[in-house]
Amino acid sequence: MTSSSAGDWTERTLVHDGVRLSCRDWGGSGPDTLLLHGLAGHSGEWDALAPLLRDAGHRVVALDQRGHGASERHPEDVSRAAYVADVVALVAELGLVRPLLIGQSLGGHTALLTAAAHPALPRALVLVEAGPGGAEPGVAEQIGDWLRAWPLPFPSREAAVTYLGNGKRDVGEGWADGLEARDGGLWPRFDPDVMQRSLEENGRRAFWEEWAAVSCPGLAVLGQDGIIDGGEYAEMVRLRPGLHGLSLPGTGHDVHLERPGVLGGVILDFVRRADL
Repeated sequence: MTSSSAGDWTERTLVHDGVRLSCRDWGGSGPDTLLLHGLAGHSGEWDALAPLLRDAGHRVVALDQRGHGASERHPEDVSRAAYVADVVALVAELGLVRPLLIGQSLGGHTALLTAAAHPALPRALVLVEAGPGGAEPGVAEQIGDWLRAWPLPFPSREAAVTYLGNGKRDVGEGWADGLEARDGGLWPRFDPDVMQRSLEENGRRAFWEEWAAVSCPGLAVLGQDGIIDGGEYAEMVRLRPGLHGLSLPGTGHDVHLERPGVLGGVILDFVRRADL
């Protein structure tokens, strides 16, 4: 593993199964916490939440998942199992002890599958706008087409914030932070084809069996106008009656970008109540 300082956090890089993985290590002492961003995202999306958790007594790490950010852009394997294996490898490499797994969207799905396949690994699970889902044929292609339709390169940060935020500046700022300057403009740090392949399994089936296998305490945080509907949440509770959950008013899918302070308070309250 290699490391370099970046001010408030340290960038750490490791190679797992031939794939370069990068993470932001925010340091801190106390319970370990691992943050997982969503599809086409980056570890910097947690820059507002991570120091709140660290200053509240957590050791905090945010991973750039394979295919994203500073990690390998074109990994051959983008299966759900590969994403899970990366989490397990990072936990072992950094010596994290039963971390709290927090994931948004596809990162939450990765956290869910990790908790199901490795029940002794996490202390608890926090799903932000994420769940077992359902088979959605064509969804990978639809999202791939959306990513390929971005008007690239963005000529300025302001143009990127306006387009990617779609009326929500905090969301636009979070997405714009994931861009890189090159070739006369701002470009994403991912390949749309890789993103599309990363979603293929989610389009083919649901993951309710895996959800039912999760044994650690869980918290589900939903956006008022997010992607997890009432039926999916009700089934999550039916299968896991001990699930804690709430919806944050005035938010959408990017709860962690819209209300990082509120989300941090909700997570810390869950940790206290569950005596984790």
